[in-house]
Amino acid sequence: MGANILVIKLGALGDMVQALGPMAAIRRYHSDAWITALTTEPYAAFLEASGFFDAVWVDTRPSLFNFGAWMGVRRRLRDGGIGRVYDLQTSDRSGWYFRMFGARRPEWSGIVAGCSHPHANPERDAMHTIERQREQLAMAGIDDVPSSDVGWATADLSEFDLPNDYTLLVPGGARHRPAKRWPQARYVELARKLRNDGHMPVLIGSAYEVDVLGAISAAVPGAVNLAGRTNLLQLAELGRRAVYAVGNDTGPMHLIAAAGCKAVVLYSHDSDPALCAQRGADVRILRRPTLDVLKVATVAAALDNSTPGVV
Repeated sequence: MGANILVIKLGALGDMVQALGPMAAIRRYHSDAWITALTTEPYAAFLEASGFFDAVWVDTRPSLFNFGAWMGVRRRLRDGGIGRVYDLQTSDRSGWYFRMFGARRPEWSGIVAGCSHPHANPERDAMHTIERQREQLAMAGIDDVPSSDVGWATADLSEFDLPNDYTLLVPGGARHRPAKRWPQARYVELARKLRNDGHMPVLIGSAYEVDVLGAISAAVPGAVNLAGRTNLLQLAELGRRAVYAVGNDTGPMHLIAAAGCKAVVLYSHDSDPALCAQRGADVRILRRPTLDVLKVATVAAALDNSTPGVV
């Protein structure tokens, strides 16, 4: 096996966080190797800061008909001296990378047909992401895979001028899956309760969620709106320092939970915590058939509950 290792993880945020344990295990197992991550632009700086990789390559996602760009990708793969690939994405796209190597393919851990170290479990899609990737690595010879640890993800938060007692609220989520969102009015009610209890509500979300976060902060004087203002390292630091966090089943809650924050994550039957639940030192999952039936009092009580798990 050649000295160079390639780890493929393109996204999304929740999956990226849950792959940090496998990445740490790969780094430890191949302690003397040159290890490169292949990812997408939103995660490049995050993975560079992790210390798991000697280099980070960015997949610019060229269009199907951008022949020149695809030839550049193929050349980089073939000329990289890669001896083994850990495909933690296991998607159609990462399968294309496998085929780009041609006849001189490296050892490959993944699910693409013809790979040397297949994750040969027909029930893999019924496993939680973390257990699935642990089993995948075990089949490639790596048995000791830790939980995701973001202790290395530190950042300066002074620009936000936050008090010590703040609670993170994460009311966003994928626009095409509205059933995964707790109603905006409930977040307003919870933010008001938190403010009255002496916990400043701090709203977290992407620039695409500025309308939702703006409406909540406008309705709750004193709430802090950080929509589109945080990078991933800052988000981990915010989670580490927060008293509580409440949010929908969305990517930032994975990072906040992994940072050790006491977190309550809200699930409808539109997603299954058995497959994708946030993991961390202090996480509670509240699941209801539809999130509009979930009351603020129930969520507030879960913040005081000392027993992690699914309720």
